[in-house]
Amino acid sequence: MAYYEPIRELDEAPLIEPGSRLHDITEDISRVSETKAPPGWWIAFSLALCGVGLFVASVGYLFWRGIGVWGNSAPVYWAWDITNFVWWVGIGHAGTLISAVLFLFRQKWRTAINRFAEAMTIFAVICALIFPGIHVGRPWLLFYVFPIPNQMSIWPNFKSPLLWDVFAVSTYFTVSLMFWFVGLIPDIATLRDRSAGKIRRTVYGVLALGWRGSNRHWQNYERAYMILAAISTPLVLSVHSVVSFDFATSVIPGWHTTIFPPYFVAGAIFSGFAMVMTVLLIARTVFKLHRVVLMRHLELMCKVILTTGMLVGYAYGMEFFVAWYSGNEYERYVFVNRAFGPYAWAYWTMVGCNVLTPQVFWFKSMRQSIPVMFVVSILVNIGMWFERFVIIVTSLHRDFLPSSWGMFSPTVIDLTTYIGTIGVFFTLFLLFMRWLPMVAMAEVKGTMAQADPHYHEPSEHGHHAHEVHKAHGDASAPSKGLAPEGA
Repeated sequence: MAYYEPIRELDEAPLIEPGSRLHDITEDISRVSETKAPPGWWIAFSLALCGVGLFVASVGYLFWRGIGVWGNSAPVYWAWDITNFVWWVGIGHAGTLISAVLFLFRQKWRTAINRFAEAMTIFAVICALIFPGIHVGRPWLLFYVFPIPNQMSIWPNFKSPLLWDVFAVSTYFTVSLMFWFVGLIPDIATLRDRSAGKIRRTVYGVLALGWRGSNRHWQNYERAYMILAAISTPLVLSVHSVVSFDFATSVIPGWHTTIFPPYFVAGAIFSGFAMVMTVLLIARTVFKLHRVVLMRHLELMCKVILTTGMLVGYAYGMEFFVAWYSGNEYERYVFVNRAFGPYAWAYWTMVGCNVLTPQVFWFKSMRQSIPVMFVVSILVNIGMWFERFVIIVTSLHRDFLPSSWGMFSPTVIDLTTYIGTIGVFFTLFLLFMRWLPMVAMAEVKGTMAQADPHYHEPSEHGHHAHEVHKAHGDASAPSKGLAPEGA
């Protein structure tokens, strides 16, 4: 069959390396789980497991001694715990944006990165869910946040931001998990058909849910994927807006502002894309995914980071303007204190990483430099963590009365708990990269089929393509517009 080539008459930019075949895509992505893991994977996995052990030890000590082992104290009752919670929720936002929103807008370039983003969403939300559970002081009573009737008629307080977080984040996790798994089914079927061992074939067979690539299966798949994308899209705006209400609905200067919902959403997409880029650049190099993850994909991600970084910078400026325009002396003082007070180092670190650093992406040479992309993605996530720290700590550490002022200093347990959640995240992500397809093979092939005029339509019942690709051990090839690879 003809190789994939962009259509020059339409000035079409390639989404897959020109000259690629369907079988090449299958081989490049499937071999990661079918061959031995490279030494770099084992080193990273060992370090991540050490982080998990550190997390378990830190949380166990926390449960034994209480939250007094953290640095939280009057007046800073929220500190690293809520900072980490908001940071992890924000990182998970890029997955829903790339998978659902870009899918509905028919942005084909998403196919190379959506699986990374979806998996990152799941694992980041798991890390985020940890903190509302452990920061309440008595986690064994956490079931009170769920509306479960009982003989004592104790119902949760629906005015509590903690309850809003539980509903928002748990809904986000559930829908994102379903969306991720549905997208995986055709690719898991490919791994099932290629498996030589009985255990692998059985496990992948169970996860594939009987997928055979028939016309009916593809119709049901596309319908389910579309419905879940439509359900997921409002979550991009709603989840982090609800998280921002933890602060915006209070009367504390520095928090009581209407800009928080859109500001938090832009920041979440900003940090999420940066984390996707960090992980994607490493996986692209280690697992040699250059055929499907092109420089064009990375350059488009750089443009998204630049755009959302400018939105975040605009929000920073508007916060100062509104504080000045409000005429509220307490509001003015909070923002002057952020920029020039004892935590000024954190504020200017935030501005430098989030506003200034992404500006290098105005230049095409910087958008096409892998080292620059990697460094900027790391700095953006550092800056976004400091943003949450600045919002929470600098708004609390100086109360209305100078006699109530106090400084926050993190403890070792604060630090080890945070590092531990990073270990949890990368442990789950490394297992995902090792045993599941990192790139959506079915969607990439669908993009190739639409771009290649040499593909021909299948038979009336849509079985031709399935039979051909089953012979190649490939059940993920779309049933529309595919021809035998050897033709």
